[in-house]
Amino acid sequence: MEFLFDTVNLKNIETYGEIYPYTGVTSNPSIIKAEGEIDFFAHFKEIRRIIGRERSLHIQTLATDCNGILREAEAILSNVDEDVYIKIPTTEAGLAAMQILKRQGVRITATAIYSIIQGFMAINAGADFIAPYYNRMENVDIDPDNTISAYVKAIETSSSPTKIVAASFKNIAQVNKAIIAGAHTVTLQPALLHDVFGMAAIRKAVDDFAVDWESVFGDVSILDLTNG
Repeated sequence: MEFLFDTVNLKNIETYGEIYPYTGVTSNPSIIKAEGEIDFFAHFKEIRRIIGRERSLHIQTLATDCNGILREAEAILSNVDEDVYIKIPTTEAGLAAMQILKRQGVRITATAIYSIIQGFMAINAGADFIAPYYNRMENVDIDPDNTISAYVKAIETSSSPTKIVAASFKNIAQVNKAIIAGAHTVTLQPALLHDVFGMAAIRKAVDDFAVDWESVFGDVSILDLTNG
């Protein structure tokens, strides 16, 4: 399984990137909005510097027509780098653009997926990643686990290299369920991981270990024992 950071906050990427074993960074206009106005291309070049070439970087287009998507994809690839995964909403125009870009060897992440058929079409269009919106599916009474499982079967049956990158989570339980359902990758805010690992129960367990150690050895550390 793989974990992507769903953020463009440079400090978060640097800080949490030293803690969590992540494999890339995803973004979209809503994520960018949380940062406010940025120097778009320069900002993403800095993200690339931080994460390196071994991790994936996903940047979304805004155009709603095929030609516009193609032009924006070219601008991103030219002004950031050619290894960027171009995120394209899975609309009719998006599917048309995906097929053209794949013929040119461009990496594609098909996003804004709510339905099984959208994912099937994106797989057939050659998308490298498909991004079903987990929480948003639940909000409109679509079963995200069943949807992800359907993608898994389609990918296995067709021997497709497409990976499922589940997105749009409100809590860690949804993340876990997406992985159990078969998602190869999830993308989530680093703060969501931080909140989970900072839960009181974990802190109490660590504190209890310290108390138990002290009850046996007193105010002595493991390193102190090497000097005895």
